[in-house]
Amino acid sequence: MNTKPFLAALCASVFSGVLFFSCAGLPAARTRPVPPQTTTPAPPERPELPPVPERILGQGLIPQDKLALFLESINPEAEENFVGNLAAYYREEADAEGVNHDIAFAQMCLETGFLRYGNLVTADMNNFCGLGAIGPGQNGERFPEPRIGVRAHIQHLKAYATDAPLKQDLVDPRYRWVRYGSAPTIHGLAGSWATDRSYAEKITAILEKLYRFVYQETGTEVAQVNGALDLFKN
Repeated sequence: MNTKPFLAALCASVFSGVLFFSCAGLPAARTRPVPPQTTTPAPPERPELPPVPERILGQGLIPQDKLALFLESINPEAEENFVGNLAAYYREEADAEGVNHDIAFAQMCLETGFLRYGNLVTADMNNFCGLGAIGPGQNGERFPEPRIGVRAHIQHLKAYATDAPLKQDLVDPRYRWVRYGSAPTIHGLAGSWATDRSYAEKITAILEKLYRFVYQETGTEVAQVNGALDLFKN
């Protein structure tokens, strides 16, 4: 019997089986997962700091809640509801007369020491700008409620800025003593509203801090804005 063909077929069969088994038993190649592409979000841009206003007539920029927060950040002992109402009165009364409420509010902060008072005028007088506070025996005007005191302040400030008539009933008892239109900018208030020659610079410094507080700070930075208190030591 010729066994060569049989052996050849047997060898081929065995070789094929071994090859098939070897290939089938190999584990599948592992591929490392590709992490999703991520981009680091850019930090939010800070709003552009607006220029400090100089002209008394005009439109203020700061909403009343931010005005209140600014004052409270410097004087945390101030009563929250009172400050909130006061900020609303300044915005409403100033807007009614065309006065920049940012300037009026900053002047109030200067005149009252951020509602700390301590000079001739006291809190119960509702006199937020030192009207009539000349010296001993002349402590200043009194007003029946805070809104009327704010209105008197706005009317007095408008009288300095322009000779245009008032739009609301007169409540400022010293309105007639102003040389109307003599100080269209805050720089004209130095030496007229106040004898302090650096009066305008002090109002400007408070406005600068107010704008930084609203437009650039991420939180209440008391240490940064408290520098405004140094203005009252000179």
